[in-house]
Amino acid sequence: MISIKVPTVGESITEVTLLKWTKAEGAWVDRDEVIAELESEKATFEVNAEQAGILFRKAKEGDSILIGDTLADIDESAPKPAAEESVKVNTTAESEAPVTAVPNNVKATPVAAAIIADKNIDTTQIKASGYAGKITKVDVLDALNNPGKIQFAGQELFSRNVRPEKMSNLRKTISRRLVEAKNTTAMLTTFNEVDMTAIMQIRKDFKDKFKEAHGVNLGFMSFFAKACAIALSEWPTVNAFIDGDQLLYHDYADISIAVSTPRGLTVPVIRNVESLSMAEIEKSVVVLAGKARDSKLTTEDLTGGTFTITNGGVFGSLMSTPIINIPQSAILGMHKIQDRPMAVNGEVKILPMMYLALSYDHRIIDGRESVGFLVRVKALLENPSLLLIGKDPVASLLEL
Repeated sequence: MISIKVPTVGESITEVTLLKWTKAEGAWVDRDEVIAELESEKATFEVNAEQAGILFRKAKEGDSILIGDTLADIDESAPKPAAEESVKVNTTAESEAPVTAVPNNVKATPVAAAIIADKNIDTTQIKASGYAGKITKVDVLDALNNPGKIQFAGQELFSRNVRPEKMSNLRKTISRRLVEAKNTTAMLTTFNEVDMTAIMQIRKDFKDKFKEAHGVNLGFMSFFAKACAIALSEWPTVNAFIDGDQLLYHDYADISIAVSTPRGLTVPVIRNVESLSMAEIEKSVVVLAGKARDSKLTTEDLTGGTFTITNGGVFGSLMSTPIINIPQSAILGMHKIQDRPMAVNGEVKILPMMYLALSYDHRIIDGRESVGFLVRVKALLENPSLLLIGKDPVASLLEL
């Protein structure tokens, strides 16, 4: 019998949370097979079986476990079952049903998906109670039995139930860092707006060729990341940190991208954005978003950013004041693209506009720097050809 211990994941981390078991109690596990997922205050990570054998679990999902404690035992002397059937954790009869298509942005169990499709139910009227926001069969039936009435987390109508739930390590860290940012920085936000016509036209004209050539979609993030990298090189204070009585300037742009996951907000980092092509940025976004979705982000993925971009527009936000991702000094907030009437050369035109918000630490960044940075980002986005060399091609040709 060997014991699987909780590994050390960082100097300051003393405990982790057991998110889920990926192997059932008493199941056979092969050497190096993933048996569980743990969450520290910085990232999630997997635990592998050190030897093949029968698994005996020593903790429950949701438990807090100290570093070095025993997570599970493996009986390596037990013979491997001759005809072992595949064992799945937390399965129900619902998982045996055929999968029926539902909208791509809706997560539902197979039986729930079948009922939704058969009854043509508006999924926005269903309160999901399953793991990570998944709609279950019970949720769908409740919605059918009580049309127009909202039920919370599968509770009966007129419920007065209060459910205590332990705060995860990740949520504790998010809470602590946000309060620390508010309390330790002189945070101020400046706003502007950008006409997205040119970028939207480029995406329309080149999205198919871009996908064919590079294997990824041409999104908005590559334009914004590239524009910010250029602006950061011109306004170095926005890319600097306060360290005691010193200012640390960075001659590179490591841009953190805020990603929302079922467990909370994470900010993985794209390194050296100034040195990457548009396709390389888009590929990095896809990789990091996938790792965030699958809880595969490492501490290395989440540390070292010099500036952050967050996109509340994907959730419909029209305007917000994002909070600085300390120890960084500034964060750019993207928002929803909305058609609005704008005055252009004395005429009213309907243009796709986006509000931009730059929150910054006024201890290090003055109004001139913050406004100048945001105006430069706006100019680069409204004139994407400037992203090539940071200058107007004609002006560059004329050496102006």
